[in-house]
Amino acid sequence: MTTFWDILHLLTATPLVPVAIIGLTWGILGGALPGISASITMALVLPFTYTMDPAMAIALLACVYIGAEYGGSIPAILIRTPGTNSSAATVIDGYELNRQGRAGEALGISLMSGVVGSLFGLAMLALLTEPLSWLALAFRPTSYFALGILGLSVIASMSGDSLLKGLASAVVGLMIATVGTDPISGVTRFTFDVADLLSGVEPVVVMVGLFALTELMSQSGSTSVTQLGGSIRIRLPSWAMMRKLRRSQAIGCFLGLFEGLTPGGGGSVAAFMSYNEARRWSKTPEKFGKGSEEGIAAPEAANNTVASTALIPLLSFGIPSSNSTAVLLGGLLMHGLLPGPRLFEQNPQVIDSLYVGSLIAIIAQIGVGVLILPACVWLVNRPRPYRAGFILALILSGLFTLNNSPFDLGLALALGLMGYLMRLARFPVLPMILGVVLGHMVESSYRRSLVLSGGDFHIFVEDPIAVGLLGAALFFIVFSLAREYRDARRTQMQETHS
Repeated sequence: MTTFWDILHLLTATPLVPVAIIGLTWGILGGALPGISASITMALVLPFTYTMDPAMAIALLACVYIGAEYGGSIPAILIRTPGTNSSAATVIDGYELNRQGRAGEALGISLMSGVVGSLFGLAMLALLTEPLSWLALAFRPTSYFALGILGLSVIASMSGDSLLKGLASAVVGLMIATVGTDPISGVTRFTFDVADLLSGVEPVVVMVGLFALTELMSQSGSTSVTQLGGSIRIRLPSWAMMRKLRRSQAIGCFLGLFEGLTPGGGGSVAAFMSYNEARRWSKTPEKFGKGSEEGIAAPEAANNTVASTALIPLLSFGIPSSNSTAVLLGGLLMHGLLPGPRLFEQNPQVIDSLYVGSLIAIIAQIGVGVLILPACVWLVNRPRPYRAGFILALILSGLFTLNNSPFDLGLALALGLMGYLMRLARFPVLPMILGVVLGHMVESSYRRSLVLSGGDFHIFVEDPIAVGLLGAALFFIVFSLAREYRDARRTQMQETHS
């Protein structure tokens, strides 16, 4: 149990405060850049955490996530372009308030609603994560195998329009995870006599290549310059306004909690659901879409809540529910940390740093958000090629610091090109990344299960937890197939009637 004195020692004996503020600042800047999502912002800083203390590294990544979720609302309100996917719902009323000359007020509502959502989400994270993690003590190798299959099936079924493409992407990720040394026999596989592949493909290289480099390639043909005025200032809402917004913020918080706990949910789903429910329960629903303060408060509270509650299934069971949590899982594994009860028992300082660092970032978000707005406006005004050049230099320098290996740079560039081609063919990249991250757990658990049973596959149906998880995976696959069939029928009927 963490005491007040433990927290005080953590604050005074470690550089947690500057780490949290640096992570928050970087997250806001990254989220404010259109096209640079929260996951890409986290992936950019991930290589630089390789040599950091694990507790500080995980706290830094969590604070970047918190900052990016708020930062995405800045371009959404100012230029009608969401900086992150979860800020798309904020565009509807945020930009309308901007057109009415109330941009500062809209930014203030977004900031304070984000703080409310983040505090609620952090409280739920601290209360629910450790109790849920103890369920993992009953897990056997068969259970961990089934858990990995469930994670892959959930992400594959919810990451695109085609289940087949999602599963194909996940299989490619699992294939990449087999490169290197066999986890059971120690035999090298698929290295093609390349010494740099003996230890396998680093998940961080895959994440940076498929997230950041792919995005840069997609934006490479644009030379647009967005012009914003430099005199915009955030106006924090009054207590009377906060009381008016409390119902919408509560809706956003509770829907954010639900979506954060749901595999495949995510901040964008929570934001749009909370926007619709806030309109349903509002006393002035006619203002929605025309500049409603509640239309900003609800989605911003929701997506900032998800930034914390999405860590609950990640830390408890190792199941990432979004791109950003997949990057955080990669950070945990990069430092040799396995989610679950052993993380709370053997590395409590990591959990304490994550909680306290997140709290520092949330509180500092008010001051940093106000001070950093001019820098965000300046960045948004830069020509896109200049921004892309800076980000590319940051990516390459960060990757090189991992192993001081030019091979990692070439591999990341090749994966970036692969991700670009996958995007053109409408293949989701998240299942592939998750296949790389979970591949070792899935394969080693599968192989160990067969070793224990002497090659008898009945061991997987003799474990009730494994049966339940595999049944849930089958449910998600069937649900996705039924949804695709229903959508295809609807499209066919519309074409017939037209």
